[in-house]
Amino acid sequence: MNRTSQPLFTGAHGAVPPAYEVLKEEHEVAVLGAPQSQAPVTTTVINIRSDTAVPDHIVWSLFNTIFMNWCCLGFVAFAYSVKSRDRKMVGDITGAQSYASTAKCLNICSLVLGILLTVVLIVLVSTGSLMIVQAVSELMQNYGGH
Repeated sequence: MNRTSQPLFTGAHGAVPPAYEVLKEEHEVAVLGAPQSQAPVTTTVINIRSDTAVPDHIVWSLFNTIFMNWCCLGFVAFAYSVKSRDRKMVGDITGAQSYASTAKCLNICSLVLGILLTVVLIVLVSTGSLMIVQAVSELMQNYGGH
């Protein structure tokens, strides 16, 4: 096997990326043992960002989609929550925060609107049933008296 190797350290001439063969030789050296010559050792530092916690509000959006979907606000909030989760998976923290903020606002609007409309519906049904009972009792009295 005839290999040509490139120097790993070029000095003042600039860094030349190592070829595949050089990487293969380095792997063999790492497996077989330390090199016999005292060459300078280089290290590579990789900075890995810690995941910042960006809440995507997907459970809240799903709840609003299923139970309080007045004017489809819950569904739209769910869509923004999914977009926020996608942005977070890609690594776009700013985009994820933007979509999460929109989802949170839509969830709040959906929840408030849902509670208000549910209370109004309960009031209308209860007063309507009282009106119906009152109307039926008046009819019974009017036709019963003649």
